This record gives sequence, structure tokens and C-alpha cells, in this order.
Amino acid sequence: MIITRKPIGRRTMLRGMGTTMALPLLEAMSPSAKAAEMAAASRKRLQVIYTPNGMMMQNWTPAATGEGFALSPILKPLEPYRNRLTVFTGLAHVQAEALGDGAGDHGRCCGGYLTGTHVKKTEGADITAGISMDQLVAKQFGDQTQIPSLEVGLEPPSLVGSCDSGYSCAYTNTLSWSSPSTPLPVTINPREVFERLFGDGDSLDAKSRLAQLRRQASILDFVAQDAKRLSHSMGASDKKKLDEYLQSVRDVEKRIQKVEQGGTEATALPAYARPSGVPDGFEDYAHMMIDLQVLAMQADMTRVSSFMIGREVSGRSYPEIGVPDAHHPLSHHGNDAEKIAKLTKINTLHMEQVAYYLKRMSETKEGEGNLLDHTLVLAGASLADPNKHDHRGLPVIVAGGLIKGNRHVEVDKDTPMTNMMLSLMDTLGVHHDSIGDSTGRLSVFAA
Repeated sequence: MIITRKPIGRRTMLRGMGTTMALPLLEAMSPSAKAAEMAAASRKRLQVIYTPNGMMMQNWTPAATGEGFALSPILKPLEPYRNRLTVFTGLAHVQAEALGDGAGDHGRCCGGYLTGTHVKKTEGADITAGISMDQLVAKQFGDQTQIPSLEVGLEPPSLVGSCDSGYSCAYTNTLSWSSPSTPLPVTINPREVFERLFGDGDSLDAKSRLAQLRRQASILDFVAQDAKRLSHSMGASDKKKLDEYLQSVRDVEKRIQKVEQGGTEATALPAYARPSGVPDGFEDYAHMMIDLQVLAMQADMTRVSSFMIGREVSGRSYPEIGVPDAHHPLSHHGNDAEKIAKLTKINTLHMEQVAYYLKRMSETKEGEGNLLDHTLVLAGASLADPNKHDHRGLPVIVAGGLIKGNRHVEVDKDTPMTNMMLSLMDTLGVHHDSIGDSTGRLSVFAA
């Protein structure tokens, strides 16, 4: 191939235009369209979408296995994306069962959903789970983006005490654990998500974002210098706190460097105003939070995101679809036909949000394709039948352009879900020998 024009350096563009974040991918920056396409194709992403309080499995499980299967009533909203979709049945999280610890299935199933561990039964500060799958991916991908991962949800956390029979609320507040004792908080306000990504301006203003980061670093640096002068008289506890503080300074400095360098190649972003707050309607709220996650992926601010449509033990009601009942009490349906019908409506509404995410990713152009082409989406619940608190035969969906779709795969009964997570990580280029209770890998991900 003969290159007939000299590419313009990104730093030259930054000096000339004063823009730094989410800079559009311009032809003059790359010696060829092929190079730009290859750069986009090298980016892989992970999105986890979590639905609370189990699933009405008789209305979720497809009747037939293999390719070209008929979607069940709950999965029907995903019909437009069936070629990007694999439904799994037979996967289990046995570690979420009591194993001698008594009641507390919701705390165990949520805390172990991405960790594959049997979480410690405690209401105190000595919470223990494991590093979650999304954070293992974020540790590898995070060096290439400004934010290692994004944790988003639609319900406020319970801050103190027990949320389920002796299990700390920390287990039900989040999916993501950066260490066995460190759960990552979920952001529920769209305005806060926007400001974390793009600063406190009223729109996607890259110049303002860089100025904000520099101001923050300047303030942090000033305080850190004072703290260093005091360090000789500090006790061990205070020195540890100081070290953590100084690490936050270094993290901000790294983010500034990434912004100044332009980060990785990213496409132009659409106009999007800073949200003023939380929308009143559930679907409007969910769509706004999904839109923000898509923007984060589009700008290559992060390549790992988790989205909790609801917290485990969620008591949200859904009068807009004719379900004024609280979700969690309703999930203990006792085989009552009316309750099962209402739960099916809730489950279907949640699948509609998964479908909306796939729609937004598939219609967002990247290189010669779209964002979904290079994304793995893991969606489902951490319980099967909620009336039984069933941790086996979980409802699991994997979607995106990195796997073969249009399939319903029934794995061997009680195959650890962590086996599937290892295979997902392999597909993303993140290799670990094990996670949680894994015993191997699945062989069904080859395209």
C-alpha cells in the first residue's frame, strides 16, 4: 500500500483546536481509512446488565435449543437482535446457596453474581466476597481509558445494617468488587454520571473538562504538599490515609495526561445536555442511564460498565405497566397465577431495557461497523425462580458482535456460571486461570 499523504499528529490537532477529549476521528489523523478501522476494531468492551429478584423461568426459557429457536414471551423484546444473541440455560451459582449459613439468598446471590464466591455472612465491616469479573477486565482495559469502569444503577443504596437475613447491604448495593473487601458504589443520578464523564459544564465541552481536571489536580497537589510536611508526625493509621489520598492525586494526574494526549481514537459525540436530575418515569430514567453508558463507550472514556436495573430485594412498583405491587414481595408468588402474570410483565419490561441498550449500541457507528460489533453484553438475574430462591438453571443472555448469535445453548446441568465468565474474558483478551468456583471453560463461544 502506498501512502500519499502525511498524517497530521494528534498533538498538532490539540494545539490548533484546543480540544482534548472525545476528539472526532478525522481522516487527516490517519494515513488511511483502513488504519482507522483497525484502531476501532482493536477496542473490546464489556457491559453487564443485571435484573433483580429472579425470573419467571417458565416464561423466560425458550422451548427449543439450538439455532433459530423461538424466543419466549419475556425474551420477545430481543427479537430484532437475535442474530447477536445467545441464551444460556443450565448455568449455576452453587456458592450462593446456604452451605450451612441459613437464610439470606438475596445477599449471597447478588454478592456472588460476578465473583462466584460464597460471601461472608456479616452485617459489619468485615464483608468478604471476591474480585468480580468486570473488575478483572477493568484492571486490564483501564490503562487505555480515562475511567477503568462505570457502575450505574436505578435505585438508591441501603447504607447501613442488614438487607437480607444477616447479610450486609454492601452485598446487594453493587455487583462490582475491586478486591474481596471493596465493593464499588453504584451511581444512580444521571447528572452525577454525566459530570464524572464530561465535567460540570452544560454540554459535552472537552475544553471545560480539561480545565476542571487541572483545577482539581492543582487543589489536590496543594493540599498533598501540606500533608507531606505533616507526615513525620503522623501515626500509622493517618499515614495509610495519606497514602490513599496521594494515590487519588496520582489518579487525577493520569486522567489529565490521558486527556492531554487525546486518549485513544474516538468518534465524534452527539449533542447531549447535562441531565438536570432523575426522570419521573422508570423507562425514561432507564433510557437516560443507558444513553450515558453508550456515550461513555462511544467516547472511549471506559470500556467496562455495569448497570443494575434494580437492587436485589428491590421493592419498586411499576404502575405504568399495570403492576402497582412491590417487586420483591410479589416475587414470592406461591404459584399464584395473577402474581406470576405480574412478574412476567416486570421481567419483560426489564428485557426491554436490554433491547434498548442493544439498539443504541447497534445504531452508533464506529469505523466500518458499530459499537455493538466489539462489545460483549452479559444480561440476566442472579436467581432463577425467585419463589424457590433457586440458584441453579439461571437466566443468562450473552449478546454482541464478539460471539455467534441466534442460539439457545443448554449446558450440562449445574455448570458453574464462572466457567462461562472465564470464556467471556478469553473472548475479550483477558486471560485468568480461574475465577470463584470455576472448573473450566465453555466451548460454545467460537464464531
